[in-house]
Amino acid sequence: MTMFGLTIEKLFLVALIAAVIIGPRRLPEYAGRLGALVHRVTLTVGEAARRAEQEAGVASIRQEWTAVDPRRYDPRQIIREAWDAGEESDGSKAAEAPQPEPEGRWIVAGSSGHPRRVWKPAEAEARVRGADLLD
Repeated sequence: MTMFGLTIEKLFLVALIAAVIIGPRRLPEYAGRLGALVHRVTLTVGEAARRAEQEAGVASIRQEWTAVDPRRYDPRQIIREAWDAGEESDGSKAAEAPQPEPEGRWIVAGSSGHPRRVWKPAEAEARVRGADLLD
C-alpha cells in the first residue's frame, strides 16, 4: 500500500524516529494532538461533502435514482401483478371458452438416470399404425 509514495515500512520508520526524537514524556501529548487533528479533519471533510451534496442537488438526484433502483423490483411480484391485471381486464374466467385438450399421450424416453417426457400427438400414432398395417 502506498500513500504519497510512502510504504508501511517507511511510515513505521518515520514514527519510530519521531518517537525517539520527541521522547517518552512528550509522546502522549503529541499523540493526543494528532488524534484531535485527525478528528477535526474528518469532521471538516464530512461537512464539506454534505454542503457539496446540498448545493449541487446530489441528494435529490440520489432519491430519483433510488426510485428506479433495479434491486427494488421482484420479478415474481411484477408478473403476479400483471397476471392479476390481465384477469381483471378480461372479465370473468367463466366467459372464456375452454380450450380443447390436444389428443395424444406423454411417453417417457431416455435412460433411467435422465428420463424425459415426450409428447406424442394422436395423429402421429395413427400414421404409425397405418404404416404398420400396410406392411
